[in-house]
Amino acid sequence: MPIINIAVTGRPDPKRSQEIAVEVSALTQAHLRKDPTVTAVAISYVDPQHWFAGGKSIASQETNSFWLDIKVVDGTNTKQEIAGYIEAIFAAFEKLLGKVHPESYVLVHEVSAAAYGYGGTTQEFRFISGKLQPAA
Repeated sequence: MPIINIAVTGRPDPKRSQEIAVEVSALTQAHLRKDPTVTAVAISYVDPQHWFAGGKSIASQETNSFWLDIKVVDGTNTKQEIAGYIEAIFAAFEKLLGKVHPESYVLVHEVSAAAYGYGGTTQEFRFISGKLQPAA
């Protein structure tokens, strides 16, 4: 049930957006064990002339860049899983975008289950409700 916000350099491109969403969802499932059927991905594009790293535009450096921001429930992933995810995401964007500036980022927010949810229900409520169900 994570929400993933991604900004990439370049012009809006529906095909590229689809490729990014599919790849990121698959990596999120493989590394963080998140269900892709309840994973949301929002992608925005930034003109490379308006994205700066090290004081210079990405366009002038002839590279691409990305920023991935994902929210997951606190305590559902280990440090090793998160580190592996960040490494895999960076490698995927190098394939998806071409030469990627090293100052491209992944931020995994671990948030409280009581403060996070979807469909009008918190993750904590889902957890507690599941524990209250009679055993089959």
